[in-house]
Amino acid sequence: MLRGERIQLRALEREDLPTLRDWRNLPEYRRHFREFRELNLLNQEQWFTRISASPNDFMFAIERDGAMIGVCGLVYVHWVIRAADISLYIGEKEVYIDGPGGHAEDAAKTLIRYAFDTLNLHKVWTELYSFDHRKVELFTRLGFARDAVLRDNAYEDGRYHDSYIYSLLRTDEVKP
Repeated sequence: MLRGERIQLRALEREDLPTLRDWRNLPEYRRHFREFRELNLLNQEQWFTRISASPNDFMFAIERDGAMIGVCGLVYVHWVIRAADISLYIGEKEVYIDGPGGHAEDAAKTLIRYAFDTLNLHKVWTELYSFDHRKVELFTRLGFARDAVLRDNAYEDGRYHDSYIYSLLRTDEVKP
């Protein structure tokens, strides 16, 4: 178990899948994910089986006081360049990403420490859609730099949107 200031991260369990499916299928959440389709429990179980067996994917339940409130992970770890894609959201009460000093920020900082200090990664990166203001603000606040813009790389609400690639290097300063 990984401990943050107010949250803990623990490995996902099969019993978590119905809750994850329900959170992932919320329309306001789904619009922010690369996997845009409605998911069923079989989809979640296949995903869980794949990531559980993968040496390149690390998924965690975000817990507060023993209750799961969200999910986060480091996925697509590339061991040669020592980089991973970071993802997270708070599902409890349909929060998605809470404000400064919230559970999402605590989970992100905890996951970043794990990436750099335990997995010895060099870079943590993420792809965010231009309309995902809360995550853009979160990762910018944590010290991530915008590396690239992928023009018209997402389709939402009947129009195209840009994707942003943000990254944080081990040598960068993680903002408090």
